[in-house]
Amino acid sequence: MPVTYLKKAQKTPQSGSEETSRIVRAMLQKIEAGREQAAIQYGKDLDKYEGDIVLSKERIEAAADTVSEQLKADIQFSIDRVRKFAQAQRDSIQSFETELSPGLWAGQKLIPIDVAGCYVPGGRYSHVASAIMSIVTAKVAGVEHIVACTAPHDQSGASPAIVYAMSVCGADTILVLGGVQGIAAMAYGLFTGRAAKVLVGPGNRFVAEAKRQLFGQCGMDMVAGPTEIAVIADGSADAAIVAQDLVSQGEHGPDSPCWLISTSRQLAEDVLGHMDGLIADLPEPNRDAATVGWRDYGEVVVCDTRDEAATVSDQYAAEHLEVQTGENEWYAQRLRNYGSLFVGEETTVTYGDKCSGPNHILPTKGAAHYTGGLSVHKFIKVVTTQRMTREANREVGAAAARISRLEGMEAHARAGDVRLRKYFPGEDIKTSV
Repeated sequence: MPVTYLKKAQKTPQSGSEETSRIVRAMLQKIEAGREQAAIQYGKDLDKYEGDIVLSKERIEAAADTVSEQLKADIQFSIDRVRKFAQAQRDSIQSFETELSPGLWAGQKLIPIDVAGCYVPGGRYSHVASAIMSIVTAKVAGVEHIVACTAPHDQSGASPAIVYAMSVCGADTILVLGGVQGIAAMAYGLFTGRAAKVLVGPGNRFVAEAKRQLFGQCGMDMVAGPTEIAVIADGSADAAIVAQDLVSQGEHGPDSPCWLISTSRQLAEDVLGHMDGLIADLPEPNRDAATVGWRDYGEVVVCDTRDEAATVSDQYAAEHLEVQTGENEWYAQRLRNYGSLFVGEETTVTYGDKCSGPNHILPTKGAAHYTGGLSVHKFIKVVTTQRMTREANREVGAAAARISRLEGMEAHARAGDVRLRKYFPGEDIKTSV
């Protein structure tokens, strides 16, 4: 049977993408041509910031002095768990060499990226956790130089807490630039002379589009646009908790989708009944962001069966997916498309966002259909190597030459021929099909 929508979104995560693309393209062109001065001017025009772009050691230390000991301890708590999880990921992959046939060895090497650009949102909110998630993961991967960039929190500069977190996590250079100009500065090597080979970090639709347009010139983690949450809940779930979890992501911004998928119409209606009150109780600017986001992007779907609910969830491919049901393990095994899965009422996206360990920089806009979130793997090149004995050329060289000639690639074939003649003079080795 078709699913039932108790609330249908007015917009999708792709809404407004053409206009965003046009704006970002024009900005990138101006910054590439005008270099540092163009980036500085955008900072003045868009963020009203006229201070230092590259933070000195003295400025970083001054910022640290304003951070409370409790916050420093909380940041360290998060760092420890993110580092431990990232190290486990790093340990799960290794270099190796194996003999594929007599005398033919092939292997893989793990080479860290030399320069990484880590973007940390810092405008509306101070996303300390994003600094931890990107910079610590890059350090564990072995990145040589990390450029960290954040938007000014106000006219005085970046959030001291973000600056402190960037520093203690191991950033080598800290830039105070927001949005597109920040992404462009890292990609073009502005202010540092070190162009980032990979760009990572969450951000609004302009940040995500800038990374997308720069992909190819440098790598990127993913198109991580406005955050998303989906919750699968049945009649056993606590409607108040489900609603609060939806609102917790809705406060990110007016274009953050929140989706509820339920096999219980009563539960879905109860959650709907909580939403307006929970949003109204938020302070500004959170309240306005959540109000618009829920109005334009919120959806509530009622499904007849658990299979139907899982299918709908996989179609959304949500960045964050919570499962609060009486059959959590079944869903955990069945679900395939999500950025990060939160199993059971006891955990929540908030924990993953801030300090529990797995990375919170995750795929949005359906990208979870084909990729996962940020990990040490994004900062490491997995490259291959091969070597062989002269004797191995007898078999490999002949096969390669024959395949090359079948394909019409004569020069390739002759690269095999020349070796066969040198290593096996006088032998009649068949190199044609």
